Amino acid sequence: MKLNGRRILLCDCERTMSLDGEALAEALGADGTPRIHTNLCRRETAAFEQALAGEGSVLVACTQEAPLFGELAEEAGHGERVDFTNIRENAGWGEQGPAAQPKIAALLAAAAYASEPAPIHTARSEGVCLVYGPGQQALEVAKSLSGRLSVNLLVTDEDFIPPSVADVPIHKGRISRLTGSLGRFEVTVDGYAPLVPSSRAEPLFAMPRDGAKAPCDLVLDLSGGTPLVPAPDKRDGYFRADPDHPAAVARAMFEISDYVGTFEKPQYVAYSEEICAHSRSRKIGCRNCLDVCPAGALQSDGDRILLDHGTCAGCGSCSAVCPTGAISYRYPRRHDLVAKLQILLGTYARAGGLHPVVLFHEDGRGGELISAMARFGRGLPANVLPVPLFAVTELGHDILAATLAAGAERIVVLAGPERVEEMPPLEAQAGLAASFLSALGLEAETPRISLLVEADPFAVEEALFALSPAPQPAFRSFAAVGTKREIARSALSALHDAVTDAPERIELPAGAPYGRILVDTEGCTLCLSCVGACPTGAILDNPDRPQLRFQEAACVQCGLCKETCPESVISLQPRFDFTPQAQEQIVLYEEEPFECISCGKPFGTKKSIERVVERLAGHSMFRSEGQLDLIRMCDNCRVEAQYSVAGPAPMAFGERPRVRTTEDYLSERERDHANGSGGARKVDDFLS
Repeated sequence: MKLNGRRILLCDCERTMSLDGEALAEALGADGTPRIHTNLCRRETAAFEQALAGEGSVLVACTQEAPLFGELAEEAGHGERVDFTNIRENAGWGEQGPAAQPKIAALLAAAAYASEPAPIHTARSEGVCLVYGPGQQALEVAKSLSGRLSVNLLVTDEDFIPPSVADVPIHKGRISRLTGSLGRFEVTVDGYAPLVPSSRAEPLFAMPRDGAKAPCDLVLDLSGGTPLVPAPDKRDGYFRADPDHPAAVARAMFEISDYVGTFEKPQYVAYSEEICAHSRSRKIGCRNCLDVCPAGALQSDGDRILLDHGTCAGCGSCSAVCPTGAISYRYPRRHDLVAKLQILLGTYARAGGLHPVVLFHEDGRGGELISAMARFGRGLPANVLPVPLFAVTELGHDILAATLAAGAERIVVLAGPERVEEMPPLEAQAGLAASFLSALGLEAETPRISLLVEADPFAVEEALFALSPAPQPAFRSFAAVGTKREIARSALSALHDAVTDAPERIELPAGAPYGRILVDTEGCTLCLSCVGACPTGAILDNPDRPQLRFQEAACVQCGLCKETCPESVISLQPRFDFTPQAQEQIVLYEEEPFECISCGKPFGTKKSIERVVERLAGHSMFRSEGQLDLIRMCDNCRVEAQYSVAGPAPMAFGERPRVRTTEDYLSERERDHANGSGGARKVDDFLS
């Protein structure tokens, strides 16, 4: 069976689950009817090798034996042509497995979709390792690692016996700051002092100094104190172990010893400075990404944000809360995730599936819970469609709305207890999506979007089986193209259009990234400072007349216009306008232009010119009406008027003195002789 150019191989795992090949082919609209293998990973591996010999890629509906199939593909020179998906634990092994054919079809269809890969971040480690901790224990660890790594030891105390052989350089000090990531750490040490070589019974150190800095590739922190970096479990190259737990120390030593060479990981997010609403002219508008990043991968650099791909751990919270889409997740990209959800839910519906529930979970921990449920419990319900993600915290209100608009009756986001501190941004995004549902009358008796923080597979299983159907109207399809805001507006409009007598505009909670601005026209001078400050082009001017225009669909409620306005006449109103008017430019304020009293050219607003004249009247430089008239003139006429006023021209100089020549001196000497006053000239006569 082939789908989207991929050959799909199915196996019922020695008849432990029910698969209907004809029904699956029909639901998928695939070419051909699949053969249902029984022992593809052992007796029938020839079928896999035969599929590899053909054209196109191969999708194997089994993840347990992925290492075996991957090895066979590598031996055949086709390692990059094989992908895997799990239909056994996700569907076939569940208590409702026989009724899960629509779900299996949906999982296969989604797996056959090819997402655009994320760019790769490369880090190089030469094995330069800093071991940091209390004396004797840190020394023993450093000596053990010195055969695999280039180790430097930084002890926090003097409680150790100086070694008879200097296996590793020993220093004393306290780390005050650690920045960077794998292959490019920089450590700042206070009280830094190297061990004196002549140390005998006790360690002696040279004169200490503060602020010493040094680079390293790896850090093994055995200090037992506060972690040296935020989110220490997510920082590549930083290993931390409790010095009082030998097993933890041994595990850290085992792991760090392999970190020599070149390492790759995805560039999880991308940043576009052009549409970032962080700051303009040193005035802060949006700090969302900075406030939610747990790893410290984002830093403010004046009017822009600096992104460190090496430090980024891929949680995606920054992308979820970004109002403009300046920071966007790429593992997977937004349009790929929405497209896959549409395929998943569309295939499920066409195959006859009812009451779909989308379960977002993290690929590692969440997959383990689902496996435990399938092996030891009831498994997933037949209507629960699992969607694995690298991090569930990447989900924003745009993805949640798109999932519901694609046909999901409910959404469950499953996270482990280790994610508790990172959940507030996701909770806020789920709350924003719920605000739309409530305002549109789409909320069920129990919330359609629920967050489940749980590590017990049986508690997860119980919660999923307790979900009741939540019927909703059929939504029109929409294309997952464009920016974050365009995809979000398409999804929200699809929800709105399915509701009879839905409100055209809804109020949203404070902080929502949609809304309009209100301008107090009595105080507005049309200085247009807000136009220059707006990062999204929601506020515009008119080059032909004094006018302030606004496009609501582009407004992200960042508040930069409010902060920039010198008259403090701008306020924000969070709301969402479903009407076409939100896409149009409307006039917020305009004034009658002031015409130059000399040439008639419009060059400002009548109110602002009259206000300037009123304030400057009586000033020492504008005592006469003629001087005040200069303010009422355009720039060209003002210059001409200044040159044409009575009296000396303002830029005129006095007459230039004539240069004295030799003839002048000779003529003067002849006159002196004729008058009888001739005589020798002195030096002072020529300097006068």
